[in-house]
Amino acid sequence: MTIEQHNSTTIIIQDKTTISEFSTKLSVLHERFKDSDLIVQLKNATTTSLDSLISLSSTHRLLNRSFVIVSSQLNQDDFEDDFIVVPTLLEAHDYIEMELIQRDLGF
Repeated sequence: MTIEQHNSTTIIIQDKTTISEFSTKLSVLHERFKDSDLIVQLKNATTTSLDSLISLSSTHRLLNRSFVIVSSQLNQDDFEDDFIVVPTLLEAHDYIEMELIQRDLGF
């Protein structure tokens, strides 16, 4: 797991672990990132392997923070609207910028 901090956004990159191991480790470390918008970049993801990340996303969004998955193997249409999946890191940053604007406007 690689962790990069950029202003109020934390990028967490899955390295050589499975999605299950990565999700478990991220859940344990989540308290560290509760005040950041999160971008989670996955290497080998499938729609069936993300249950724990979906749960973690819901928890993080309750804190009024963004949680965005970056994966070229996944499609946003396969998930609920509140679980955000984008194919590139640039799109993840753009999505967080849009959410920050919405928060500033009170939406």
